[in-house]
Amino acid sequence: MAEQDESRIQPVDLGKQMRDSFLEYAMSVIVSRALPDVRDGLKPVHRRIMYAMNELGITSDKPHKKSARIVGEVIGKYHPHGDSAVYETMVRMAQDFSYRYELVDGHGNFGSVDGDPAAAMRYTEARMSKISMEMVRDIRKDTIDFVNNYDESEQEPVVLPARFPNLLVNGAAGIAVGMATNIPPHQLGEVIDALLELSKNPDLTVDDLMRYIPGPDFPTGGLILGRDGIKRAYRTGRGSIIVRAKVQIEEKANGKQDIVVTEIPYQVNKAKLIERIAELVKEKRLDGITDLRDESDREGMRLVIELRRDANANVLLNNLYKHTALQTSFGINMLALVDKTPRILTLKECLDYYLKHQEEVIRRRTAFDLKKAEARAHILEGLRVALDHLDAVIALIRQSKTADIARAGLMENFNLTEIQAQAILDMRLQRLTGLEREKIEQEYAELVQRIAELKSILADEQKVLHIIRKELSEIKEKYNDTRRTEITVGFDLLEDEDLIEKEDIVITVSHNGYVKRMPVNTYKTQNRGGRGIQGMGTNEDDFVEHLFQTNTHDHVLFFTNKGRVYQLKGYEIPELGRTAKGIPIINLIQIEKNEYITAFFPVTEFDDKHFLVFLTKKGITKRSPLSDFSNIRKGGLFAITVREEDELMGVRLTDGSQDLIVGTKKGMAIRYHETDVRAMGRTAAGVKAITLDPGDEVVGMGIADDAKDVLIVTEKGFGKRTACSEYRLQTRGGKGLKTCNITEKNGEMIAMRTVEEDEDLMIITANGVIIRTPVSGISRLGRNTMGVTLIRIDDKDSLATIARIQRNEEDEEIQSDIEPEENN
Repeated sequence: MAEQDESRIQPVDLGKQMRDSFLEYAMSVIVSRALPDVRDGLKPVHRRIMYAMNELGITSDKPHKKSARIVGEVIGKYHPHGDSAVYETMVRMAQDFSYRYELVDGHGNFGSVDGDPAAAMRYTEARMSKISMEMVRDIRKDTIDFVNNYDESEQEPVVLPARFPNLLVNGAAGIAVGMATNIPPHQLGEVIDALLELSKNPDLTVDDLMRYIPGPDFPTGGLILGRDGIKRAYRTGRGSIIVRAKVQIEEKANGKQDIVVTEIPYQVNKAKLIERIAELVKEKRLDGITDLRDESDREGMRLVIELRRDANANVLLNNLYKHTALQTSFGINMLALVDKTPRILTLKECLDYYLKHQEEVIRRRTAFDLKKAEARAHILEGLRVALDHLDAVIALIRQSKTADIARAGLMENFNLTEIQAQAILDMRLQRLTGLEREKIEQEYAELVQRIAELKSILADEQKVLHIIRKELSEIKEKYNDTRRTEITVGFDLLEDEDLIEKEDIVITVSHNGYVKRMPVNTYKTQNRGGRGIQGMGTNEDDFVEHLFQTNTHDHVLFFTNKGRVYQLKGYEIPELGRTAKGIPIINLIQIEKNEYITAFFPVTEFDDKHFLVFLTKKGITKRSPLSDFSNIRKGGLFAITVREEDELMGVRLTDGSQDLIVGTKKGMAIRYHETDVRAMGRTAAGVKAITLDPGDEVVGMGIADDAKDVLIVTEKGFGKRTACSEYRLQTRGGKGLKTCNITEKNGEMIAMRTVEEDEDLMIITANGVIIRTPVSGISRLGRNTMGVTLIRIDDKDSLATIARIQRNEEDEEIQSDIEPEENN
């Protein structure tokens, strides 16, 4: 075994080596791969593609060439990476749904908004687009620096002249190491207008510039909701905006409605969007959609969503916005390289750096043109000398044996430079004609004027800015188009209560969790014993389980069987027609699996003078200050800890000094003072309210007052009122008193409420039939009685629940009372 040369072995700190190597890699990714330069808005791969196409002569006025040829040129000379990475970049530069102004003019299949991939590079062809020619204009006039390529066999540009502000116009997106950029595209004319004004007044603020650049302009159009996110991004470099699809609701001749999508948010895959909608319909999270068609063609996008006749298009559309990519959030992070250093930039800084770049481009171009003009003037000065001494010059040349001798003689005899002497020797005889001599004089005079003009430009910054403004205006005139993305003012205040009418409403929730709201006067008062009206369209396995009255401006607290509480404003619950089924409540609140709503509660103001009293089916109660629930998260809060075998069944609001009455399925009731239950925190489990017999459970709770009656109803449509005074005050936790005579005829108790004379009662059956009847029309009977018939129920139906409704002035007056059918 050969001995190792220990002199070649060097001890290395592995930790330091890892840090140094990773830092080098990170900086390489940041500077040479993932982030755009603030001056031309391009990453190295984009810049190399454009430069290679320009060098190959594949310009906008030349025929298309195979994409494989372009990719080969890029990876062979400038970009030592995979060919697929280069081709995919070039493909994106040619997509009108990815770039606001395409930098590559593609010929063939370059992919689609549905996510279809482009054809292989051997099939497609490309050339520079017309506007991309402005990115490389004057590149040979020493306007930018060049560096060696990766193998030092070629030169490549550090940055392109970029005669329009590409960073903002086409935007940029990239993920580096530890940082990322996401700059949205903008409308060319708006950005140029802002540059023109900023060049005249450098003290303009971001707010001033936003008069010219109101916000991003995406190639796919759509709507931007509000301006707050835009302002934040432009002022700080970071922000988030909500982008929504452009949608219209079309009325059909048969009375149905279609939701038609004509523009989708930027970078949304249309095919995946359609799949997502279909998936939500299949999962029954969206109800009311009967058909989904993609009618897009070369004329434009058209996605048609057909609705059921009873579906509310606006409500369904809001749910589509909430659960699909018809509404997305675009996070703006305006990170770019400034002197090879990544920086978060404001809108004004982006424009300032671009103007500085253009000033340098103009100065270098002017200096280049000046040097060229001075060199030509120098030659013309020599030619003028030769023409003034024509005979002597000709004689000297004829006498000289070689060109070197003639050149030296001209330089010595006529005080010429070597360049001038060579130009005289190279001059053709036709330049000696009178007309040619005039042309030389005219060209020289023009050059003298041109040189003076170029020098004045270099000496005056305002003249440089004037040229920039002139050329930007020319580009705007040539390439400007109309804005595609609409910015909707006022969506930041979409939930501004001042814009929403105060209205009394009825909220219903079905057993399967469908919710809706309706005006309270939807239901006309009917006599006790009537057949009722259809109050909600339901499936055979669904029925209306909860009904509550509130106001559009009140908070609505939703309590679930698991003891959690969620919150919405009344107007946030969609308004639907009387026979409409409603929409799944899971579309409005983030309800968890196996949860369902057991109680509603409207709250106008959260204070510490009121309490919420909770009651479970197993007779456990708890009392908590209302103020504990003022900040309910979107995902809900625990209102009470419910044991595994128990469920929350009722909630009441009290003033801290009231009596409570609790009723059970077997016809028992107990009345006790709420102070028997001390105030507890949200997560407490509570104490016993009533002792239950085996098989019994709590069905209702009310606030007891001797001026009120206790109303009970049974599953077969019987009910009655009993004076609260018949229930003596007891100690919490006892078995209570008999409140109803339960028989096979009237069935078990399903609900108990405390009511007043001026209230109406909503009675709901399992099949969704609702009858509204005045409480005063229900007989007042003793505790130990069956009650009277409140609603005639079919054999296959049963009473599901009841709710108290405040009397409305517009309700019809009660015409007559009907004698009770049962009073024992």
